[in-house]
This record gives sequence, C-alpha cells and structure tokens, in this order.
Amino acid sequence: MAPGIPGFTYDRVPVADGVSLSVAVGGSGRPVVLLHGFPQTHLMWRHVAADLAADHTVICPDLRGYGASDKPVETDGTVYAKRTMAADIVALTRALGHERFALAGHDRGALVAFRAGLDHPEAITHLACLDVLPTLDMWEVMRGVDAAVGFHLYLMAQPQGLPEKMIAAAPDAFFGHFLDIWTGDPAAVPFDVRAAYLDACRDAVPSIVADYRASAGIDIEHDRADRDRGSRLTMPVGVLQQDWGAALGFDAAALWRAWAPRLRHTCVAYGHFMAEEAPAEVAGELRALMTG
Repeated sequence: MAPGIPGFTYDRVPVADGVSLSVAVGGSGRPVVLLHGFPQTHLMWRHVAADLAADHTVICPDLRGYGASDKPVETDGTVYAKRTMAADIVALTRALGHERFALAGHDRGALVAFRAGLDHPEAITHLACLDVLPTLDMWEVMRGVDAAVGFHLYLMAQPQGLPEKMIAAAPDAFFGHFLDIWTGDPAAVPFDVRAAYLDACRDAVPSIVADYRASAGIDIEHDRADRDRGSRLTMPVGVLQQDWGAALGFDAAALWRAWAPRLRHTCVAYGHFMAEEAPAEVAGELRALMTG
C-alpha cells in the first residue's frame, strides 16, 4: 500500500471530460494548493502540507498524468499543455468549494502554477514557484555543454514513440537517476517514498513524456504569446530556487521579475527536492508569502 499524508482525506474529483484527479485534503482555513514535481507525486509535500494544515485548508493533488490521477492519451499537444493542466487545478479547487486560493508548485507543478497565475489571475491570491524558470526562459538559457544537466528535457521533447520506448526499457534507472542526483540529503526521500515515486512513474511513462513534450512545443507558444502582449503575474509571487544562474550564466531573479513585478526571490542552499529536505523552511517561506 502506497504511503499517504497522515490526517489527510483522499478523493477523486472530476476536472475535465474523462479526467479526474486524485487529491489529498487536510486542515482548515484559507486554502492553499500544492503541486508536485518530477519524478514525484503529491507525497513530496507531506511534511509541508502537515505544517500548513495547522491554519490552512491544504489541497495536494496528483497532476494529470501522474500518480493516481487519470492519464489521458496524448492525442495532440493540448492534452498535457500547462494551460490544460492549470485549468484542471482551478476546476478541482472550485469543486472543493474554493473560488480563490494560494497556489504553490515545485518543478513541473511550478510550471502549471505559473500558467494558472497568467490564465486565472482572478482565482490565485498568491503564487509560489520552487526551483524552476518559466518554460520560455528555461529553454533560452539552456545552451552549450552546460545544458547536458537537462538531457531529459531534450530526450522527452522528441516525437511520440522513441522517448517512451527508451525510458520504458529501464524506468527505475531513468527516474531513479534524478532522485539520486537532485537530492542533497538522501535521507529526505526514505525507501518507502522513493518506491512509491518509482512505482507511480513506471506506470506513467507515456503521460510524463507527454507533459515534457508539451513544454518543448505548445507551452513555449503560450509563454511567448503572453510575453509579446506584456502579460504579467499580478499577484504576490515567491520564488525559491537553487542558484542555477551562477553555473549557467543568467540572472534568475531578473528573469522572474520580468513576469512578476511583486516578486520575492530567494536562492537557497538545499537541494532540488527542497520541500522534503527543508520542509520547515519551505513552509515558513510559503506562510510569509501568504501573509505578506
């Protein structure tokens, strides 16, 4: 039996035609939605969620294509576009009785949160993004041999068929690689949680690849259209990230500030899986954002 977040109740909520999301809900108070990253599920938020549940209603879904949520077939780029996945989250939260909510995302979930902030500003009170750049900026700074750190981005950008076959041939080695190299403190992802992540990813190779493929295509189109029209995130935005810019030669805060005039940007010393490695600090940052 897969581990869960203690004290949280689990449900499945329809969010679109033929698509339901698995969601864990706990606590009471002003709502905050937490979106997981790759190669994880909602479990990555287990410590932060328990902390925030003391004074918030905390909503932790598995994204479309991940974990126990539905995994529709990628018939075209829109199925896993961040615009579609963001609409899922707004529909989910409304179905749970909340028209407005704070939203935090890590990694892939942060890209969904970013798109939700642009597409649904009326619904998002505060926005937090952990350890990403917006999709368009990410591709623009990835160049030269330093871009080898993001080899998976290029692999999963390939046309439908090849990357799925390659990854499915050794899924635990592929997904486990990122759990290993991105974890500053291996003890932060205990064996049962790691096993749950690998089980979930093993069963979701086509949809995970489709999510990444969308970020090399339709997501760029949506970001570029917003940048060209001068769209901005109007709510308070908090960004926590490792100092990638020092290694790859860019100013992360400046890139984010172009999208988010009300920005709180913080570089952190802990690893990519920061909600698991430094949950008290992450929860504190989210509280500061939501009360600031």
